[in-house]
Amino acid sequence: MADKIVDRGPCAGCAVLFLQSLCPDVNLLSLYKDQQEGKFIVFKVIKLTLIDSAGGLGGYEILKVHDADPFLGVEVKFVDVAACQQFLESYSSGAVRQSLSQHACRLLALPEELTVETQLKAGTHILDLYLDKLELCLQHIHLSQPERLRDEEIDYLEELLHSQALRPAPTTTAITQEESPVPSNCFKFQNRVFEDRMLSAADVQSFSNGVGRQWKHVGRALGKSCRALKSPAIDNLAYEYEREGLYEQAYQLLSRFIQAEGRAAKLSRLVKALEDCKLTSLAEHILDIQPRE
Repeated sequence: MADKIVDRGPCAGCAVLFLQSLCPDVNLLSLYKDQQEGKFIVFKVIKLTLIDSAGGLGGYEILKVHDADPFLGVEVKFVDVAACQQFLESYSSGAVRQSLSQHACRLLALPEELTVETQLKAGTHILDLYLDKLELCLQHIHLSQPERLRDEEIDYLEELLHSQALRPAPTTTAITQEESPVPSNCFKFQNRVFEDRMLSAADVQSFSNGVGRQWKHVGRALGKSCRALKSPAIDNLAYEYEREGLYEQAYQLLSRFIQAEGRAAKLSRLVKALEDCKLTSLAEHILDIQPRE
């Protein structure tokens, strides 16, 4: 997106995100109509995608998920201009589709990433036609006022997601071994043991979406054990990508870390840096530990 809006504050308006799987074996609309497990899984995919693309849990809410055959329609109310702007930038860059695909692949246990067709509308306006004009998109969303309160079904799904977050994590994700030594290929976070691995594209995206202005602090924490991020590398990144914004600065930081460290660019090192910077909620999100309200 070419325009940059720097104002922060309330921005009451609605947009509808339409989703359709292009994979013949996966029908998002049919899955959501499944009153058993399918509805909740699809809702969780949508929720995690919004967390990634709007920069966290605040500034928006899902009002309704409805049948727009062949699409699944997701009506989102934005109450903060910063969250709305970040979502539009993520949508324009393709990050929304990528995040949706990755979460769907994991939660639906698909053999490969899901290809998704999307469309974004505010009222009668198809915002896909104006993605290079951020201010115009924000205006259309602002003029599209919500016509309903949040659907009771969404209330139920939100409560279900919250109750799942309060349950102990399954042993396949985090193995509690408080009395046993941590294996060499694992690391401990919040008294849980996680398998260590190289940083993935999804990790980089989640970090870049969520870290905001704290990316420099995380960079300096990583720089304690990475020569490529020693001073003045962080300031040089800030200057070089200032026009592209915070997402791109954070993205380039981790990209440089991965390029410099190779196979040693491990998840554990990023989580430790986030802990050092008091960004445990972001670490939890990257590790897929559901946030607690």
